[in-house]
Amino acid sequence: MSGDVRPTMPPVRLNSEAELAKDALAAPLFARAARLARWAGSGIRVGAGGELLDSQLKEATGHLDLTEDEQGPAQVAEAWNLAVDVGLVDITEDEDAEPTLESDDPVGTATQGAELDRWTGGGDPAEVLDIWQGGLESVLADAATPSIEDLVGGLEGALGEDGKIDPNAIDLSSVDWDPDDEGDFLDSALGNLYLLSATDLSVAEGGMVPLPVLAASMIVPDDMEEPTDEVLEEVSEAMMRLDDQFRIITPTGLLEYQPVDEALTQESEGELPEEPEDEDVSRYGMVRLTPLGLYGVRERLRDAGIDAPAVGDLAERDAHSLLGAAITFPEDSARAEFERWLAVRNIPEAAGELLVAARGRDSEGPSRRLACQQALSLAGAEAEPALREVLEDRDLGGLARVWLAENGATDVPAPDEEMVFWLTVDTLAAQLFLVGEVEELRELVSSLVDQHTGFFDRAWRIDHPATAEVLEAMGRLHPDKQVAKDARKAAFKARSHTS
Repeated sequence: MSGDVRPTMPPVRLNSEAELAKDALAAPLFARAARLARWAGSGIRVGAGGELLDSQLKEATGHLDLTEDEQGPAQVAEAWNLAVDVGLVDITEDEDAEPTLESDDPVGTATQGAELDRWTGGGDPAEVLDIWQGGLESVLADAATPSIEDLVGGLEGALGEDGKIDPNAIDLSSVDWDPDDEGDFLDSALGNLYLLSATDLSVAEGGMVPLPVLAASMIVPDDMEEPTDEVLEEVSEAMMRLDDQFRIITPTGLLEYQPVDEALTQESEGELPEEPEDEDVSRYGMVRLTPLGLYGVRERLRDAGIDAPAVGDLAERDAHSLLGAAITFPEDSARAEFERWLAVRNIPEAAGELLVAARGRDSEGPSRRLACQQALSLAGAEAEPALREVLEDRDLGGLARVWLAENGATDVPAPDEEMVFWLTVDTLAAQLFLVGEVEELRELVSSLVDQHTGFFDRAWRIDHPATAEVLEAMGRLHPDKQVAKDARKAAFKARSHTS
């Protein structure tokens, strides 16, 4: 398949921009940032880097009704920094200012920023989402940055006699932290959550992902049957890193997160938690992307050059593009895409276009025909004339007969034996292409052979480009050694027959 058709990521269902913008406006961190921007009004004095001075931090904490919250000042500082980062607040530094990190003297003025009107003025939802996305990037960068406590090793030599930090004396080389690695780690976690949202129906419908499961998906190799103690230790460490990062990110509205129960680390006397028991799994953290988070991660993937489609993207594409892309989609996403594609077309004409696109003896032809069947199953009775037109087509006749029979049509001519076998080979070829030699296919192969006496004597003669490949796979899949041997012989005859 050409690279512009096959998606890198499975498609996801997105809420409307209006719904997403509403969620963005309600996200706690952004709502606080907007309130602080309005509080700043026509101007308040600020310190170096636009930081709130101690007296103003106290006033702002009261303004946000966080005075009684132990974390109130920290939450205010985070919201203020975000307001500055995304332009809800503008900072003008005094001309004669000589700002230093050690000083708490005012060196500039903060005023409401130009972006505040775009954020709160009921404007275009796309503008709100653009501001939210920019703020998200800032918070994600903060989440991937170690805390002061984590930097203690690099700060020891930077502490003066008065207990204050000399920034010029910080030894970053002694800090066990790589910003690129930390960013990649967080991106990997969000990417895996995105994949689960796209491929796991329970997660797509709002189910939470246990944090140990997410961490294991990032650490445990796919081919490892039983994780080693060393790997399990890595999973535990990853869980705790994610717990710290997700606590920072959650107020953006990206995640719904139930943090790791802090009592667990206390119970283990500061050690990392062991692998959880099933009944205790919720204590080890539960997470999912919100609808807004799904949108945000998708935007980041696309900015990174990754094709991340949304359901409905193919509504205006031609039938060949639709079938070529949909063969890689999860079943529920493919169905939704077909429904949207059919909804904007004349059904009889659309059915004809799908059947034309389904033709072909290339390696993906069987998969396109399987996708065509799925699409036509949603078309209704209006598609019948198009199906009747291809009854004598050697590639599509079997497909058409199945559709007509399933939709209660009368006077459908019975297929000849060659058409039956051709459709069988075509269906197996599609399944092999899409899912490989899975257990369900083993059961199908056994059933086919049991139903048709002398199946292999007839099958190897079928003029289908995948005949030999399908017969070889049947030889690997069938549990009976003699039948498997017969399948391999038939595959050899098929290759000799076409060579």
